[in-house]
Amino acid sequence: MGEATVVRLRELAFRRDGSQWIVGRPDGDEFVAVPYEGMRAIELLSAGVTVEETERRLRAETGVNLDVGDFVRALGTLGFVEKPGAPAASAGPPTFPRLRPRHVRWTLHPLLHLLVAGLIAAGIATAVVRRETLPGWRDLLWSERGTLVLASQIVVGWALIFLHELAHLSAARAAGVPGRIRLGTRLQFLAVQTEVSGVWLAGRRVRLTVYLAGMATDASACSAALLLTAVVGRQPALSLVALTSLGMLATQFLVFMRTDVYFLLQDLSGCRDMYGDASAYVRHLALRLLRRPSPDPLAGLPRRERRALRTYAVLLVVGTAACLGVAFAVTAPATLTLLGRAVGVLAAPADPLAGLDAAAVLLSAVAFQVLWARAWWRRHGPRVRRALRTRRGR
Repeated sequence: MGEATVVRLRELAFRRDGSQWIVGRPDGDEFVAVPYEGMRAIELLSAGVTVEETERRLRAETGVNLDVGDFVRALGTLGFVEKPGAPAASAGPPTFPRLRPRHVRWTLHPLLHLLVAGLIAAGIATAVVRRETLPGWRDLLWSERGTLVLASQIVVGWALIFLHELAHLSAARAAGVPGRIRLGTRLQFLAVQTEVSGVWLAGRRVRLTVYLAGMATDASACSAALLLTAVVGRQPALSLVALTSLGMLATQFLVFMRTDVYFLLQDLSGCRDMYGDASAYVRHLALRLLRRPSPDPLAGLPRRERRALRTYAVLLVVGTAACLGVAFAVTAPATLTLLGRAVGVLAAPADPLAGLDAAAVLLSAVAFQVLWARAWWRRHGPRVRRALRTRRGR
Protein backbone atom coordinates (compact mmCIF):
# COMPACT_ATOMS: atom_id res chain seq x y z
CA MET A 1 0.00 0.00 0.00
CA GLY A 2 1.24 3.45 -0.89
CA GLU A 3 1.53 6.56 1.22
CA ALA A 4 -1.54 8.08 2.82
CA THR A 5 -3.67 4.97 2.19
CA VAL A 6 -7.20 5.34 3.51
CA VAL A 7 -9.49 2.31 3.64
CA ARG A 8 -13.20 2.25 4.19
CA LEU A 9 -14.48 -0.48 6.45
CA ARG A 10 -18.00 -1.78 6.21
CA GLU A 11 -20.36 -1.51 9.15
CA LEU A 12 -18.92 -3.73 11.87
CA ALA A 13 -20.09 -4.78 15.32
CA PHE A 14 -17.96 -5.83 18.27
CA ARG A 15 -18.10 -7.81 21.49
CA ARG A 16 -15.39 -8.18 24.08
CA ASP A 17 -14.46 -11.79 24.84
CA GLY A 18 -11.85 -12.00 27.58
CA SER A 19 -8.65 -10.39 26.35
CA GLN A 20 -9.86 -10.38 22.75
CA TRP A 21 -12.64 -8.83 20.69
CA ILE A 22 -15.13 -10.61 18.42
CA VAL A 23 -15.56 -8.56 15.24
CA GLY A 24 -18.01 -9.12 12.40
CA ARG A 25 -20.68 -7.68 10.17
CA PRO A 26 -24.17 -7.78 11.71
CA ASP A 27 -25.64 -9.17 8.46
CA GLY A 28 -22.80 -11.56 7.68
CA ASP A 29 -21.57 -14.95 8.78
CA GLU A 30 -17.83 -14.21 9.06
CA PHE A 31 -16.42 -13.34 12.49
CA VAL A 32 -12.89 -13.05 13.80
CA ALA A 33 -11.27 -12.72 17.22
CA VAL A 34 -8.64 -9.99 17.40
CA PRO A 35 -6.46 -8.72 20.28
CA TYR A 36 -6.64 -5.20 21.63
CA GLU A 37 -4.15 -3.95 19.03
CA GLY A 38 -6.33 -5.26 16.20
CA MET A 39 -9.43 -3.71 17.71
CA ARG A 40 -7.62 -0.38 18.13
CA ALA A 41 -6.49 -0.55 14.50
CA ILE A 42 -10.09 -1.09 13.38
CA GLU A 43 -11.21 1.91 15.46
CA LEU A 44 -8.58 4.16 13.88
CA LEU A 45 -9.22 2.95 10.33
CA SER A 46 -12.99 3.39 10.80
CA ALA A 47 -12.33 6.99 11.88
CA GLY A 48 -10.57 7.69 8.57
CA VAL A 49 -6.98 7.46 9.81
CA THR A 50 -4.58 6.27 7.12
CA VAL A 51 -2.95 2.88 7.22
CA GLU A 52 0.48 4.43 7.79
CA GLU A 53 -0.69 6.74 10.57
CA THR A 54 -2.57 3.86 12.23
CA GLU A 55 0.62 1.83 12.27
CA ARG A 56 2.56 4.72 13.82
CA ARG A 57 -0.09 5.39 16.47
CA LEU A 58 -0.28 1.72 17.46
CA ARG A 59 3.47 1.58 17.86
CA ALA A 60 3.39 4.70 20.04
CA GLU A 61 0.37 3.57 22.12
CA THR A 62 1.13 -0.12 22.60
CA GLY A 63 4.71 -0.69 21.52
CA VAL A 64 3.48 -3.35 19.07
CA ASN A 65 4.72 -3.27 15.47
CA LEU A 66 1.56 -4.35 13.66
CA ASP A 67 1.71 -4.56 9.86
CA VAL A 68 -1.55 -2.72 9.30
CA GLY A 69 -1.35 -3.27 5.54
CA ASP A 70 -1.40 -7.04 6.00
CA PHE A 71 -4.09 -6.64 8.66
CA VAL A 72 -6.30 -4.71 6.21
CA ARG A 73 -5.78 -7.36 3.53
CA ALA A 74 -6.87 -10.03 6.03
CA LEU A 75 -9.97 -7.98 6.84
CA GLY A 76 -10.65 -7.72 3.11
CA THR A 77 -10.74 -11.51 2.71
CA LEU A 78 -13.48 -11.54 5.35
CA GLY A 79 -15.52 -8.94 3.47
CA PHE A 80 -14.96 -6.23 6.07
CA VAL A 81 -13.39 -3.70 3.64
CA GLU A 82 -15.38 -1.74 1.09
CA LYS A 83 -14.17 -2.06 -2.48
CA PRO A 84 -15.11 0.72 -4.95
CA GLY A 85 -17.90 -0.43 -7.24
CA ALA A 86 -18.20 -3.81 -5.55
CA PRO A 87 -21.45 -4.69 -3.76
CA ALA A 88 -21.25 -5.80 -0.18
CA ALA A 89 -21.00 -9.56 0.11
CA SER A 90 -24.01 -10.91 1.97
CA ALA A 91 -24.89 -14.23 3.52
CA GLY A 92 -28.22 -14.00 1.75
CA PRO A 93 -31.58 -12.40 2.42
CA PRO A 94 -33.03 -13.04 5.87
CA THR A 95 -35.98 -15.36 6.32
CA PHE A 96 -39.25 -13.48 6.95
CA PRO A 97 -37.69 -10.02 6.37
CA ARG A 98 -40.85 -8.26 7.57
CA LEU A 99 -40.39 -9.77 11.01
CA ARG A 100 -38.80 -6.90 12.92
CA PRO A 101 -36.99 -6.99 16.28
CA ARG A 102 -39.85 -5.06 17.91
CA HIS A 103 -42.30 -7.79 16.84
CA VAL A 104 -40.45 -10.52 18.74
CA ARG A 105 -38.77 -8.64 21.57
CA TRP A 106 -40.95 -10.61 23.99
CA THR A 107 -39.03 -13.80 23.18
CA LEU A 108 -36.11 -12.47 25.25
CA HIS A 109 -38.24 -11.45 28.23
CA PRO A 110 -37.40 -13.35 31.45
CA LEU A 111 -41.12 -13.72 32.26
CA LEU A 112 -41.64 -15.79 29.11
CA HIS A 113 -38.71 -17.99 30.08
CA LEU A 114 -40.27 -18.58 33.51
CA LEU A 115 -43.61 -19.49 31.93
CA VAL A 116 -41.93 -21.91 29.54
CA ALA A 117 -39.97 -23.48 32.41
CA GLY A 118 -43.22 -23.84 34.38
CA LEU A 119 -44.95 -25.54 31.43
CA ILE A 120 -42.06 -27.97 30.97
CA ALA A 121 -41.98 -28.73 34.71
CA ALA A 122 -45.73 -29.39 34.66
CA GLY A 123 -45.30 -31.77 31.73
CA ILE A 124 -42.54 -33.68 33.52
CA ALA A 125 -44.65 -33.91 36.69
CA THR A 126 -47.60 -35.22 34.67
CA ALA A 127 -45.42 -37.89 33.06
CA VAL A 128 -44.13 -39.00 36.48
CA VAL A 129 -47.44 -38.95 38.34
CA ARG A 130 -49.72 -40.19 35.56
CA ARG A 131 -47.71 -42.71 33.60
CA GLU A 132 -50.71 -43.55 31.41
CA THR A 133 -50.27 -40.21 29.62
CA LEU A 134 -46.93 -41.34 28.20
CA PRO A 135 -47.38 -42.56 24.60
CA GLY A 136 -45.69 -45.67 23.21
CA TRP A 137 -44.52 -46.56 19.72
CA ARG A 138 -47.82 -48.31 18.99
CA ASP A 139 -49.54 -44.91 19.19
CA LEU A 140 -47.78 -44.02 15.95
CA LEU A 141 -49.76 -46.77 14.19
CA TRP A 142 -53.11 -45.15 14.91
CA SER A 143 -54.67 -46.23 11.60
CA GLU A 144 -54.63 -49.44 9.59
CA ARG A 145 -53.96 -47.35 6.49
CA GLY A 146 -50.22 -46.84 6.23
CA THR A 147 -50.64 -43.82 3.97
CA LEU A 148 -52.61 -41.96 6.66
CA VAL A 149 -50.04 -42.88 9.31
CA LEU A 150 -47.17 -41.66 7.13
CA ALA A 151 -49.01 -38.48 6.12
CA SER A 152 -49.83 -37.60 9.72
CA GLN A 153 -46.22 -38.10 10.77
CA ILE A 154 -45.00 -35.87 7.94
CA VAL A 155 -47.47 -33.09 8.76
CA VAL A 156 -46.80 -33.13 12.51
CA GLY A 157 -43.06 -33.53 12.03
CA TRP A 158 -42.69 -30.62 9.63
CA ALA A 159 -44.99 -28.42 11.72
CA LEU A 160 -42.84 -29.00 14.82
CA ILE A 161 -39.63 -28.48 12.83
CA PHE A 162 -41.01 -25.15 11.60
CA LEU A 163 -41.88 -24.05 15.13
CA HIS A 164 -38.43 -25.18 16.36
CA GLU A 165 -36.58 -23.13 13.75
CA LEU A 166 -38.97 -20.19 14.07
CA ALA A 167 -38.13 -20.06 17.78
CA HIS A 168 -34.41 -19.77 16.95
CA LEU A 169 -35.10 -17.15 14.29
CA SER A 170 -37.41 -15.06 16.51
CA ALA A 171 -35.00 -14.99 19.45
CA ALA A 172 -32.13 -14.02 17.14
CA ARG A 173 -34.22 -11.39 15.33
CA ALA A 174 -35.18 -9.87 18.68
CA ALA A 175 -31.45 -9.30 19.24
CA GLY A 176 -31.09 -7.65 15.82
CA VAL A 177 -29.62 -10.70 14.05
CA PRO A 178 -31.20 -11.29 10.59
CA GLY A 179 -31.15 -15.11 10.59
CA ARG A 180 -31.90 -17.51 7.75
CA ILE A 181 -33.74 -20.86 7.79
CA ARG A 182 -32.20 -23.29 5.33
CA LEU A 183 -31.86 -26.95 4.53
CA GLY A 184 -28.53 -28.45 5.55
CA THR A 185 -26.85 -31.77 6.12
CA ARG A 186 -25.48 -33.47 9.23
CA LEU A 187 -23.61 -36.56 8.10
CA GLN A 188 -26.25 -38.68 6.32
CA PHE A 189 -29.15 -36.64 7.70
CA LEU A 190 -31.06 -33.88 5.95
CA ALA A 191 -31.66 -31.12 8.50
CA VAL A 192 -33.50 -27.85 8.66
CA GLN A 193 -31.29 -25.32 10.42
CA THR A 194 -31.34 -21.64 11.28
CA GLU A 195 -28.17 -19.71 10.54
CA VAL A 196 -27.77 -17.05 13.22
CA SER A 197 -24.01 -16.50 13.17
CA GLY A 198 -24.55 -12.84 14.07
CA VAL A 199 -25.60 -13.88 17.57
CA TRP A 200 -21.87 -14.21 18.31
CA LEU A 201 -21.93 -10.44 18.76
CA ALA A 202 -24.68 -10.52 21.39
CA GLY A 203 -24.31 -10.98 25.14
CA ARG A 204 -24.12 -14.45 26.66
CA ARG A 205 -27.71 -14.48 27.99
CA VAL A 206 -29.03 -13.67 24.53
CA ARG A 207 -26.76 -16.24 22.89
CA LEU A 208 -27.87 -19.00 25.25
CA THR A 209 -31.51 -18.02 24.74
CA VAL A 210 -31.13 -18.35 20.98
CA TYR A 211 -29.42 -21.75 21.29
CA LEU A 212 -32.06 -23.11 23.69
CA ALA A 213 -35.13 -21.60 21.99
CA GLY A 214 -35.72 -24.56 19.68
CA MET A 215 -35.38 -27.21 22.39
CA ALA A 216 -37.59 -25.17 24.70
CA THR A 217 -40.25 -25.16 21.97
CA ASP A 218 -39.96 -28.94 21.52
CA ALA A 219 -40.21 -29.52 25.28
CA SER A 220 -43.18 -27.13 25.53
CA ALA A 221 -45.02 -28.94 22.73
CA CYS A 222 -44.41 -32.30 24.40
CA SER A 223 -45.50 -30.99 27.81
CA ALA A 224 -48.65 -29.41 26.38
CA ALA A 225 -49.54 -32.70 24.66
CA LEU A 226 -49.08 -34.65 27.92
CA LEU A 227 -51.14 -32.15 29.90
CA LEU A 228 -53.96 -32.28 27.35
CA THR A 229 -53.80 -36.07 27.37
CA ALA A 230 -54.29 -36.01 31.14
CA VAL A 231 -57.44 -33.90 30.62
CA VAL A 232 -59.10 -35.38 27.50
CA GLY A 233 -57.54 -38.84 27.42
CA ARG A 234 -55.19 -40.44 24.90
CA GLN A 235 -55.66 -39.08 21.37
CA PRO A 236 -53.66 -39.99 18.25
CA ALA A 237 -52.73 -36.39 17.47
CA LEU A 238 -51.53 -35.68 21.02
CA SER A 239 -49.51 -38.90 21.17
CA LEU A 240 -47.93 -38.11 17.82
CA VAL A 241 -46.96 -34.59 18.94
CA ALA A 242 -45.46 -35.90 22.19
CA LEU A 243 -43.45 -38.68 20.52
CA THR A 244 -42.21 -36.47 17.68
CA SER A 245 -41.15 -33.73 20.11
CA LEU A 246 -39.28 -36.24 22.27
CA GLY A 247 -37.51 -37.59 19.20
CA MET A 248 -36.48 -34.10 18.13
CA LEU A 249 -35.18 -33.35 21.62
CA ALA A 250 -33.15 -36.56 21.69
CA THR A 251 -31.39 -35.80 18.40
CA GLN A 252 -30.15 -32.47 19.77
CA PHE A 253 -27.86 -34.38 22.13
CA LEU A 254 -25.91 -35.88 19.23
CA VAL A 255 -23.20 -33.29 19.87
CA PHE A 256 -20.75 -34.85 17.40
CA MET A 257 -22.87 -32.95 14.88
CA ARG A 258 -23.65 -29.23 15.03
CA THR A 259 -26.85 -29.56 17.04
CA ASP A 260 -28.34 -27.06 19.50
CA VAL A 261 -26.59 -28.73 22.44
CA TYR A 262 -23.31 -28.56 20.50
CA PHE A 263 -23.57 -24.78 20.17
CA LEU A 264 -24.50 -24.53 23.85
CA LEU A 265 -21.42 -26.55 24.89
CA GLN A 266 -19.21 -24.59 22.51
CA ASP A 267 -20.27 -21.31 24.09
CA LEU A 268 -20.01 -22.54 27.68
CA SER A 269 -16.56 -24.05 27.08
CA GLY A 270 -15.24 -20.82 25.56
CA CYS A 271 -14.35 -22.49 22.25
CA ARG A 272 -14.64 -20.46 19.05
CA ASP A 273 -14.98 -23.31 16.56
CA MET A 274 -15.21 -26.54 18.51
CA TYR A 275 -16.09 -28.73 15.52
CA GLY A 276 -13.46 -27.25 13.21
CA ASP A 277 -10.66 -27.20 15.80
CA ALA A 278 -11.42 -30.74 17.02
CA SER A 279 -11.53 -31.99 13.41
CA ALA A 280 -8.13 -30.40 12.78
CA TYR A 281 -6.80 -32.09 15.92
CA VAL A 282 -8.10 -35.49 14.77
CA ARG A 283 -6.41 -35.00 11.39
CA HIS A 284 -3.21 -34.06 13.23
CA LEU A 285 -3.34 -37.29 15.28
CA ALA A 286 -4.02 -39.34 12.14
CA LEU A 287 -0.97 -37.84 10.42
CA ARG A 288 1.15 -38.54 13.49
CA LEU A 289 0.03 -42.18 13.42
CA LEU A 290 1.15 -42.31 9.78
CA ARG A 291 4.49 -40.82 10.91
CA ARG A 292 3.97 -37.72 8.84
CA PRO A 293 4.94 -34.27 10.18
CA SER A 294 2.03 -32.26 11.55
CA PRO A 295 2.06 -29.30 13.95
CA ASP A 296 -0.40 -29.49 16.82
CA PRO A 297 -3.30 -27.16 15.86
CA LEU A 298 -4.21 -26.70 19.53
CA ALA A 299 -0.75 -25.64 20.67
CA GLY A 300 -1.50 -21.91 20.83
CA LEU A 301 -4.86 -22.19 22.61
CA PRO A 302 -5.52 -21.70 26.34
CA ARG A 303 -5.29 -24.84 28.50
CA ARG A 304 -9.02 -24.92 29.27
CA GLU A 305 -9.91 -24.73 25.59
CA ARG A 306 -7.37 -27.43 24.68
CA ARG A 307 -8.84 -29.75 27.28
CA ALA A 308 -12.39 -29.16 26.01
CA LEU A 309 -11.36 -29.72 22.40
CA ARG A 310 -9.54 -32.97 23.16
CA THR A 311 -12.60 -34.28 24.99
CA TYR A 312 -14.86 -33.24 22.14
CA ALA A 313 -12.50 -34.85 19.61
CA VAL A 314 -13.19 -38.22 21.27
CA LEU A 315 -16.95 -37.64 21.05
CA LEU A 316 -16.56 -36.52 17.45
CA VAL A 317 -14.71 -39.66 16.34
CA VAL A 318 -16.83 -42.15 18.32
CA GLY A 319 -20.15 -40.50 17.48
CA THR A 320 -19.39 -40.10 13.79
CA ALA A 321 -18.18 -43.68 13.48
CA ALA A 322 -21.25 -45.03 15.27
CA CYS A 323 -23.63 -42.89 13.22
CA LEU A 324 -22.08 -43.88 9.89
CA GLY A 325 -21.93 -47.49 11.06
CA VAL A 326 -25.69 -47.50 11.68
CA ALA A 327 -26.22 -45.86 8.28
CA PHE A 328 -24.24 -48.53 6.41
CA ALA A 329 -25.36 -51.50 8.50
CA VAL A 330 -29.04 -50.68 8.99
CA THR A 331 -30.37 -47.66 7.13
CA ALA A 332 -28.80 -48.30 3.72
CA PRO A 333 -29.78 -52.01 3.49
CA ALA A 334 -33.33 -51.26 4.66
CA THR A 335 -33.68 -48.39 2.19
CA LEU A 336 -32.27 -50.41 -0.72
CA THR A 337 -34.59 -53.30 0.11
CA LEU A 338 -37.59 -50.97 0.19
CA LEU A 339 -36.59 -49.40 -3.12
CA GLY A 340 -35.97 -52.84 -4.65
CA ARG A 341 -39.47 -53.92 -3.71
CA ALA A 342 -40.94 -50.73 -5.16
CA VAL A 343 -39.07 -51.21 -8.45
CA GLY A 344 -40.23 -54.84 -8.57
CA VAL A 345 -43.86 -53.79 -8.12
CA LEU A 346 -43.59 -51.14 -10.85
CA ALA A 347 -41.82 -53.56 -13.20
CA ALA A 348 -44.66 -56.06 -12.95
CA PRO A 349 -47.76 -54.08 -11.94
CA ALA A 350 -50.65 -56.24 -10.80
CA ASP A 351 -52.52 -54.06 -8.32
CA PRO A 352 -53.07 -50.35 -9.22
CA LEU A 353 -52.98 -49.34 -5.55
CA ALA A 354 -49.75 -51.24 -5.01
CA GLY A 355 -48.30 -49.49 -8.07
CA LEU A 356 -49.24 -46.07 -6.69
CA ASP A 357 -47.72 -46.97 -3.35
CA ALA A 358 -44.46 -48.09 -5.02
CA ALA A 359 -44.33 -44.91 -7.10
CA ALA A 360 -44.81 -42.81 -3.95
CA VAL A 361 -41.96 -44.66 -2.23
CA LEU A 362 -39.60 -44.07 -5.18
CA LEU A 363 -40.61 -40.43 -5.51
CA SER A 364 -40.08 -39.80 -1.81
CA ALA A 365 -36.67 -41.48 -1.80
CA VAL A 366 -35.46 -39.63 -4.89
CA ALA A 367 -36.76 -36.27 -3.60
CA PHE A 368 -34.97 -36.80 -0.29
CA GLN A 369 -31.68 -37.65 -1.96
CA VAL A 370 -31.91 -34.64 -4.30
CA LEU A 371 -32.56 -32.29 -1.37
CA TRP A 372 -29.69 -33.84 0.59
CA ALA A 373 -27.29 -33.55 -2.36
CA ARG A 374 -28.21 -29.91 -3.00
CA ALA A 375 -27.78 -28.97 0.66
CA TRP A 376 -24.48 -30.84 0.88
CA TRP A 377 -23.12 -29.21 -2.28
CA ARG A 378 -24.13 -25.72 -1.14
CA ARG A 379 -22.02 -26.20 1.96
CA HIS A 380 -19.10 -28.26 0.65
CA GLY A 381 -19.12 -27.45 -3.07
CA PRO A 382 -16.71 -24.46 -2.94
CA ARG A 383 -14.17 -26.51 -0.99
CA VAL A 384 -14.46 -29.41 -3.45
CA ARG A 385 -13.94 -27.05 -6.41
CA ARG A 386 -10.86 -25.52 -4.77
CA ALA A 387 -9.41 -28.98 -4.13
CA LEU A 388 -10.01 -30.00 -7.75
CA ARG A 389 -8.38 -26.80 -9.06
CA THR A 390 -5.37 -27.39 -6.80
CA ARG A 391 -5.01 -30.97 -8.04
CA ARG A 392 -5.21 -29.86 -11.68
CA GLY A 393 -2.58 -27.21 -11.00
CA ARG A 394 -0.19 -29.89 -9.79
